[in-house]
Amino acid sequence: MIASNSSIVLATRKSPLALKQAQWVALLIKKVMKSDVELMPMSTTGDRQAEWSLQDKGGKGLFTKELEAALLDGRADLAVHSAKDLPTDNPSGLKLSAFPVREDARDTLVMREDVTVPKVIATGSPRRKAQLKNRYPDVIWKELRGNVETRLRKIAVDREADGTILAAAGLSRLGINDYPGLRFEKLSVDSMVPAPGQAAIAVQVRAEESERFAVLDHMETSRAVEIERCILDRLDGGCQVALGVHVVGNELFFFHEDCGIQCLEVGEKSLDIMFEEILSWLN
Repeated sequence: MIASNSSIVLATRKSPLALKQAQWVALLIKKVMKSDVELMPMSTTGDRQAEWSLQDKGGKGLFTKELEAALLDGRADLAVHSAKDLPTDNPSGLKLSAFPVREDARDTLVMREDVTVPKVIATGSPRRKAQLKNRYPDVIWKELRGNVETRLRKIAVDREADGTILAAAGLSRLGINDYPGLRFEKLSVDSMVPAPGQAAIAVQVRAEESERFAVLDHMETSRAVEIERCILDRLDGGCQVALGVHVVGNELFFFHEDCGIQCLEVGEKSLDIMFEEILSWLN
């Protein structure tokens, strides 16, 4: 079965943030491609297993497989993903066609207003833990699942922890600038290196339709995210690895527990040369 020709069918997760991202891409398609768009919200394994620890279970493909299946069997024309959730390898027959313009890639430290020095911070991200351990050496870490608004409520109202770390892009896309009882602090990329692909949206399509949707691509975003994902792939990393890679302008910021935070100028360097320099930091 092939998706209807009368409108473009866009597969997305059902979470509030995923739907916001999908709606944003739908508006972009209408503007650039002059086509109507029909959203196909879907529940993924990662959404259904809300009690799973992603660090224990492994996060690879947990939020993407169902959307990819809809592409492969023709129920959808494209799938919209958070680029940082995507494995670096595409299933056979699928391709990443575009990365539209990127949002703010920084992380945001969210803390209860009555807390000066936190005792418990909720995050399941090894990358975030590793980069904050110098700032909060005695803190206890716990995992916190759920959508953005659920996590904010668990900190502010349920007091399950003193704070958490969220992506600035997600807060922005949901229109959340503040929350009663909480204070927000955006962390600079040279003090908290984002995950590869963070804040970027990936448009995934069937390989034969890649050119059709390439008009949605933003060149600077695409170049940066492709470098980040290539380095992630070469280091065999994933969301269970304490690894940060972020390209902004002519600078590449890198974090690994073996070398801390490093920065290099990208310029006209090939990926091989960049990777050689990264390996020199790790050895």
